[in-house]
Amino acid sequence: MLKFLSKVQIEFNPLNPRTAACMEFLAQCNSRKAKESNPACQVEVKRRIDDHPPQITVTYVNGVVENIDAASTPAQHIRQRILERGQLLETEQMFREAGEPWPVLIPEEELHQTFPGTKPRKAQEKSQ
Repeated sequence: MLKFLSKVQIEFNPLNPRTAACMEFLAQCNSRKAKESNPACQVEVKRRIDDHPPQITVTYVNGVVENIDAASTPAQHIRQRILERGQLLETEQMFREAGEPWPVLIPEEELHQTFPGTKPRKAQEKSQ
């Protein structure tokens, strides 16, 4: 998960009952496997004393910063979101290294074409 990130900042008040996602996400970030995937990723923890809701700010390797409301988002959803965006970053990098334009633009007429070898749907078969 950390291999897609350059920085993680976790802010929470330890006395606030809504900090469960922050604590779980922090534990995931501090795991040996996560740290080995990207030792250069900075993980910062800011303990607050006010009533500010728990927040996680992640910076992706391409510089995009995302603020996540950890009071209403479970840690597993945060992790899944990072992995999905990371896969998109990897795909973008592969296209750029191959000299292909990004994003890939598919012409509208190609979206509606049928492909050889695909079976028609049963509903289409019945209507014919």
